[in-house]
Formats: sequence, structure tokens, C-alpha cells
Amino acid sequence: MLVVKTLFWGSAAALAWTHVGYPVAAAALARVRGRSVEGAAWEPTVTVIVPAYNEETVIERRIENLRALDYPADKLELVVTSDASTDRTVALAEAAGARVLRNPRGGKVAAQDRAVAESSAEIVAFSDANATWAPDALRKLVRNFADPDVAYVCGKLVLQRADGTNREGAYWRYELWLRESESRLHSVTGGNGSIYAVRRADYAEVDSRFGHDLSFPYLMVQRGRRAVFEADALAYEKPTPDIETEYRRKVRMFEHCWLITLRGRMLRGLPPLYLASMVSHRVLRYGSGILHLVVLGANLALVREGLVYVVALVGHAGFLLLAVARPGLPRYYALVTWATVVALRNYLRRGVPPTWQAAEGTR
Repeated sequence: MLVVKTLFWGSAAALAWTHVGYPVAAAALARVRGRSVEGAAWEPTVTVIVPAYNEETVIERRIENLRALDYPADKLELVVTSDASTDRTVALAEAAGARVLRNPRGGKVAAQDRAVAESSAEIVAFSDANATWAPDALRKLVRNFADPDVAYVCGKLVLQRADGTNREGAYWRYELWLRESESRLHSVTGGNGSIYAVRRADYAEVDSRFGHDLSFPYLMVQRGRRAVFEADALAYEKPTPDIETEYRRKVRMFEHCWLITLRGRMLRGLPPLYLASMVSHRVLRYGSGILHLVVLGANLALVREGLVYVVALVGHAGFLLLAVARPGLPRYYALVTWATVVALRNYLRRGVPPTWQAAEGTR
């Protein structure tokens, strides 16, 4: 039973570390040895790139919002890069005043690569088609590039209140708190597609199935650069309306996460502190579903070994019953954790496609 007990306690410790221990440790360490960003008022030339696939319902609003940014018009270019949209996205974007690139269907990253290749701006910034930026978001974003060590900056995505049962907002606030700590320590371990920017000279063409959110931060650190979080650069998006829809979105997202984890060489050549962050925040978090299954399986095998294992099993059962009984954080956590397992199975069975569809209920 020694092996089973080791599996039980080791997996339980890994779960406790990734969800509680690491965030608390990162916040404490950031207070002690945090690194500031030497930001300053700066107005470089910027190309804001919006990848789009069939976004006719939101693309006009997106361009109007970007045209209203508090940023010099002669230093700002707006580009919509269409991934073979079959609706009115292209026509509406052109009418709204954006430069439009038409691409064959190849996925979001391929469309972004094309737009960057045709940009001569000092900074390339990116946004989802359904996002809305605060008027000063771009100015707050690019000021970080006054620090020559910074290659990547992601802003703060604020999720509007969900129409239904989704509890993504509660999790996202926890995630943003952790990213702020990571940024002060060295660099964030992940970004978001709603608002981020890269120096044009530091832009990297990655596997079209990877996506920038997870690949860019560690790539910049591997090059000796920093990837930071700007909490004052605000973007707003509507989340998926209910937990079940969010579960399907998370499965698709975690498929890409597993691909990057297993094929992206994301742990190579990293400084020790950032490597610890990547393992703690990314590898263990993606593996949380597997860790839970190991804990539960070992718990069932050990239930006759003492009271502590009986209490643990009762706790497991109680949590699952609570998750089934009604919508809320327990159900959200259970479904999102299970999504990591389903995503791994999907990735191993059929791989990950480069193309994407808009998440249900977010437009």
C-alpha cells in the first residue's frame, strides 16, 4: 500500500499547491523581490490586429471602438485579418474604416502572421472581435515597452456578468490576481486574446495550432525578455452564458494547452524561478483532472486503511453531490477540471485543428 499512499498524498499535495500554495507563495514572493517595469509615456507606431472569422454581428462595433481610442491617429493602423469569412465581415470592416486582409482558411494564428508580416509599426497589438477596449487601454498597454526588457504585454480582461449560470468571472478574478504576482516576479505564464501587444521585432511565428496566449510569454522568456501584465489596460468581453457552454469552450481550449505542453518545448531554457511558475501554474493546472482521478482511485483503495481516508472519500462524495445538485462554483470547478481530462483524450485521439469557431453566447 506504500505506492498507493504515495500516489494519494503526492497527487493531493500537487493539487493543493497549484490551486492554493503556489498563488499564495507567488504573491508573498512578489512583495519581497518584485521587479518593476520601467514604463513611461510613449507613443510608438502601433498596428492593432483583429483576426476574424464570420464576425458580422460585432465587427462594426469593434472597429468603432478602436477608432475612438485615445491615441494619435497618425500612429495607429487598424487591420482586420479575415480567416476566409463567408458572411459580411469583410465588407462591414472595410466600411467601418479598417484595412482588411483576406486569407484562405488557415486558422487564427495564420491570419495574425499575415497581418504582422504586412505591418511596419513598432508595436503590434491584438484583440478579439467581440472585445471592447477602454479609451486609454492602448496607451496604458504600450507604455510598458518603454522598458527595453519588455517584449510582450497583456492587458486586463474584465468579464461582464454572465446571463446564466457561468461562474467564470469568479475564477478569472483569481487568475488575474495570480498573473499580477507573476508579472512582478518576472513574467506572466499566460496571456489572453482580448488585449495584448508585442514588439514587432520580437514577434514569433509559432505553430498555427498553439495560439499566442500560452506560447508567447514563455517564448519571450526563453529569449531573455519579459512578458508582463498591465492591470490598467482594460478590455471587456461577454462570457459564455452557462456552465455547460463554458465546459465545451474549456475542452477546446485545453486541447491546445495539452498540445503546447507536450509538443511546445515550453520548459526548455527557462530561468529557475520562471520554470517553477510554469510547472506550478500551467503543467499542474492542466493535469488537475488526472491528479483528481489518481487521488480518488487511491482513496477508494485506501478506505480501509484509516479514518483519514474515510473522511477524504466522504469529502469527495459530498463535493460531487454539491456540484450535481445546483449551479455554482463547485459545479464550475468539477466541469472545468473534467474538461482537462476530456481535452487530453481528444488531443491523443485526433490532434488539434488550427481553425476556430466563436464561443457560443459571447457575441
